[in-house]
Amino acid sequence: MAKAVAAKHEVEELRDKLRHHEYLYYVLDQPEISDAAYDRLMKRLAELEAAHPELITPDSPTVRVGGTPRAGFQTVQHARPMLSLDNAFSYETLADFDRRVRQGIGREKIEYIAEHKFDGLSISLQYENGGLARGVTRGDGRTGEDVTPNVKTIRSIPLRVELAALKKLKLPPRFEVRGEVLMTRKAFEAMNRQQEESGKKIFVNPRNAAAGSVRVLDPSITARRRLEFFAYYLLVDGEVPFAKHSDSLEALKQLRFRASEHWKLCDGVEEVFKYCDAWEPKREELPYEIDGVVIKVNSLGIQRELGYTAKAPRWAIAYKYPARQETTVVNDIRVQVGRTGTLTPVAVLEPVQVGGVTVSRSTLHNMDEIDRLGLQIGDTVLIERAGEVIPHVLKVTKEGENRRPFRMPKNCPECGGAVHRAEDEVAYRCVNAACPAKRKESLLHFASRHAMDINGLGDKIVDQLVDKGMVKDIADLYTLKLDDVAELERMGEKSAQNLIDQIAASKKHTLARLIYALGIRMVGERTGQLLAEHFSSLDELAVANEEQLFEVTEVGPKVAAAIAEFFSESANQKIIKKLDKAGVRPTAEKRVIKSQKFAGKSFVFTGGLAHRSREEAGQLVMQHGAKVSGSVSKKTDYVVVGTDPGSKYDKAKELGVPVLTEPEFEKLLGLK
Repeated sequence: MAKAVAAKHEVEELRDKLRHHEYLYYVLDQPEISDAAYDRLMKRLAELEAAHPELITPDSPTVRVGGTPRAGFQTVQHARPMLSLDNAFSYETLADFDRRVRQGIGREKIEYIAEHKFDGLSISLQYENGGLARGVTRGDGRTGEDVTPNVKTIRSIPLRVELAALKKLKLPPRFEVRGEVLMTRKAFEAMNRQQEESGKKIFVNPRNAAAGSVRVLDPSITARRRLEFFAYYLLVDGEVPFAKHSDSLEALKQLRFRASEHWKLCDGVEEVFKYCDAWEPKREELPYEIDGVVIKVNSLGIQRELGYTAKAPRWAIAYKYPARQETTVVNDIRVQVGRTGTLTPVAVLEPVQVGGVTVSRSTLHNMDEIDRLGLQIGDTVLIERAGEVIPHVLKVTKEGENRRPFRMPKNCPECGGAVHRAEDEVAYRCVNAACPAKRKESLLHFASRHAMDINGLGDKIVDQLVDKGMVKDIADLYTLKLDDVAELERMGEKSAQNLIDQIAASKKHTLARLIYALGIRMVGERTGQLLAEHFSSLDELAVANEEQLFEVTEVGPKVAAAIAEFFSESANQKIIKKLDKAGVRPTAEKRVIKSQKFAGKSFVFTGGLAHRSREEAGQLVMQHGAKVSGSVSKKTDYVVVGTDPGSKYDKAKELGVPVLTEPEFEKLLGLK
């Protein structure tokens, strides 16, 4: 009983701490602790919840990681319609709007609030007893889709609002907050890089990316997309609870919602014009996209008096900044090689001014995008530039008289190595690990903590080693001399000696680490371990065919093809020989078999385990003769589920495969 009480107290304390740090990090952008410290708090909370399921609540910070995918969305009716706004594309239209407002209520001057017009997806957040109960999309304005599990993964959305804060503002515990879900430019570019490298769909702009991320059926995908939320409306029973809109914006910040810091109280439409003028050039400095300014009458009484049309409020309007689009000619299409070897076609454009910036290049992403556009060299195209995002081609507006099709090269333009493309992917790749375009990234990965763990070999040193021609591939690290390294910037003799010692020490690392360090596509730490347990050396792995690779646990057709592709490249074969010559030749560490307790049994792990990682749990059962699989089938003997289990859990229930909780798994192992 005492233990249960102590656990409950610790859980509540951890949740308070995590909510506090989420607010500091995701709303105020003023973190007080490191990511590692935050992760430790979250891990401890997950451990306690796993051990005491009765303490799990819908508003716990652990729900941020996303849950089980759903079959579809339910629709929800809005308490008050989420209407769209009329648009103004000129100051003349804004002046007409102001005239109508003044005439409608018989006043000479109106107080307006000017706010950024976020380019995202409108969302309604409904709170009950201070906790987030539902998240609903705008939909058709009257009914939207229930996307609650998805919005719960957005860390700038409070899962619970303190009742004391609501009481201070004289608000009930049941209320609604409306705002915009969006994706920052940085998150958008990072996501598209990842999409491109993995041969998946490229998103056109942050707005489409945000909307698509909210409306997926798997919340774990939403969680990975790093979305943000900005609040701009507060409602109680469908009505605004304050006399002025500015009061609502202030109240939202007091309730710890992220609201725009850049809204302004404008005394008349002339002040609105100045606000719009000021932010058009400065919007480039914002971390997110805005496509205009929203202007609202500040007084709620005047809003009510003006009322609504069938589609929009008469007391608000959106001023849209001019579109940054221009037409130009595609003079050529060239290929650039990314840091992981992906070949990306780039349009070389007739230089054109777009939003005050000269644009002469635009990414075309991949061959599928070129085919979709129907683009050929010599065509006239419409391009768009949005903020700092690389300009992109929207469509072909005129076919060139002497147009000619583009073909992806068969050899890498950087190193001459063979270009490969998997059947079910859009990406073309150079798999030469020594390709100059990939060199720095390959070295950093090779030296990373979970690979060869060469402490001291960071970005600045790698840049110098490559730029000075001292290192052309990963094997060249083992030929570095102390005197050469000591001459690098930020390197004294002692630091140089430490680095040389670290490189030498890495020769003693395991085969599993070396396999992972090579940077083979689709081969992570776990796959590296499984390959090392199956093959006796790197030489043996290098000559294995796809059929032999299939025999390795969890290695499927795609992974086998990627491994075979890597070792078939002659440049990679030379690197393997150079590593061997340098003395980097670890042999396999065969798994220690402690018993045959689970001989012939197959385990699948899903969700987060409290006491160990899934990989560690897999190693435990393999030491007792079991096999670990990444997918569930009728042949699976046990599926072990932790917190937030994925689709494997559903598959196990569908097939009738025995499901074990973590405590049940511990008992089966004989640890409890």
